[in-house]
Amino acid sequence: MDATCAPGDIAYPTDLELLNQGRKHTEKIIDLLYEQLNGQLEKKPRTYREVARKDYLEVAKKRRVSQKDRRKAIKKQLQYVKRNLSHIRQLILSGANLENLTDRQYKMLLVVAEIYRQQLWLYENQKQSIDDRIVSLNQPHIRPIVRGKAGKAVEFGAKLSASYFDGYVFLDHISWDNFNESGDFKAQVEAYKNYTGYYPESIHVDKIYRTRENRAWCKERGIVMSGPPLGRPKVNISKEEKKQALESERIRNCIEGKFGQGKRRFSLNRVMTKLPHTSLTAIAITFLVMNLSNYLSRVFCAFLCLSLKKTPFLQFYINETYKKYDFNQPQLIFNFA
Repeated sequence: MDATCAPGDIAYPTDLELLNQGRKHTEKIIDLLYEQLNGQLEKKPRTYREVARKDYLEVAKKRRVSQKDRRKAIKKQLQYVKRNLSHIRQLILSGANLENLTDRQYKMLLVVAEIYRQQLWLYENQKQSIDDRIVSLNQPHIRPIVRGKAGKAVEFGAKLSASYFDGYVFLDHISWDNFNESGDFKAQVEAYKNYTGYYPESIHVDKIYRTRENRAWCKERGIVMSGPPLGRPKVNISKEEKKQALESERIRNCIEGKFGQGKRRFSLNRVMTKLPHTSLTAIAITFLVMNLSNYLSRVFCAFLCLSLKKTPFLQFYINETYKKYDFNQPQLIFNFA
């Protein structure tokens, strides 16, 4: 078992960029609402869009920005967005109707209002994180997933928990919010039992799954969990224990290979769909295609072996080659074929 992240197709988010995009969307909405009034107002609400863009570019174009300049720029963009949201309320009170906006524009207005609330709280409290933080205006369902890996400490997409056995990988849990994958341990094992009719002989997981509760749960059911026992590590480790630990880690690497296959070959590394339900469907289909690919490779291997055995002029070659392989090892069937 293991967990990974399927990143969405978004630019790396920054607070200043999010506020700038939100400001531009509110300016478009103000223009549309003002046109609905047909000159009922004496003057169009001032948005200072040219000044606001100049203030944004002054900081965005710098290669290195100090913390003081960044906070100053964020404060200015917060003020611009606040003014625009206030103008929108005044236009609605003056008779403008939000029903004339498209669904996308209305949704964007709600997203910008929520981004303003979050960014204002972060600015006033000088914090770096907040619950349900929005990192994309077009895909507000995406959340930052802190993975702590080299090169990608934070990923932006859906987090998924999967299990692997007998060459197939199963998608057990997927969510846009960050979750602790060790909480899905029991449900994944029970799903395996419902599928096969029995508990597995051994389970190979990384350190985050090896909690006291999960260890005790496996011990009650006679399941061997990979990894060293809790407590102080042993001083003298036998060769058999080292060999067993190495073999267990090799088995666990199978699911890492499946994640790599999905991200390198089946575009799981960047989910191009935009809506939350279509993104979840695309991720699930990726796992379906990986399993179908594995199944078809096995069928083709069996067909190829059967065809070779039925070919008369290859009987001698097959008999000589058969002696070189140990067919108790399944991976050598491909080499023989």
